[in-house]
Amino acid sequence: MLTIGQLAAYAGVTVRAVRHYHKIGLLPEPDRDHSGYRVYGAAAAVRLIRIHTLAQAGVPLARVHELLDATSEEFADGVREIDKELRAEVRRIQETRRRLARLAAGEHLALPQSVVGYLDTLRGLGLQERYIEMERDAWILVAAQAPEAIDHVIALKYEGLRHPDMLKLYSLVNEALDAPPDDPRIVEVADIVERLMIAAVESGTTGAQGLDDRMVALLDAAMLESTPNAERLLAILEQRGWKGWTRIERAPAG
Repeated sequence: MLTIGQLAAYAGVTVRAVRHYHKIGLLPEPDRDHSGYRVYGAAAAVRLIRIHTLAQAGVPLARVHELLDATSEEFADGVREIDKELRAEVRRIQETRRRLARLAAGEHLALPQSVVGYLDTLRGLGLQERYIEMERDAWILVAAQAPEAIDHVIALKYEGLRHPDMLKLYSLVNEALDAPPDDPRIVEVADIVERLMIAAVESGTTGAQGLDDRMVALLDAAMLESTPNAERLLAILEQRGWKGWTRIERAPAG
């Protein structure tokens, strides 16, 4: 006859594990001796070894019980079912790892490839990563609200990169992210933005296609929060008769 410690050592498990198997019903409680201690026989040792073997093989404890008392055919069917479940879990874990890898790579997780490619183009133009992150966050909001509009807007953005004013604008904004409010480059940015706004109005591409008023307000707020100079820039544009940022509009004459 074996004590609980001897039984655990014989099967290669801990005493705590044996007690846990008792608690969940995998290993029946044995008789006790005159002192109140558990005593185990060979059958308990065999069952414990089988429990440990199945658990080590990756069988969830919740499924061990049905396999312990199964016929040969039931055992084979049960193992196949567990294997199927484990393979599905492996696929889930692999997909989670792929998603984590995309998350580690930054914008890939929440953005379509067309936007990721455009952000990489901006990196190629030498823009600071801080500016890239500002634009990325705006694109994440747009992708969540109007994913069907992304490719069209991206095409317009690439077309805009062929315009000298747009390239100059990116360069100035990149340089003046933390410039003081009286930096003359902010006025120069306003000059370029106004020319681009005029061109957008004339061509009918005033932005915000597919976005509701709440999303437009959210994107405008994100722009204002992005850099201390954003408020100064918008104030200059408003003085010149413009309002909005995401959706370009002429301010009403006052």
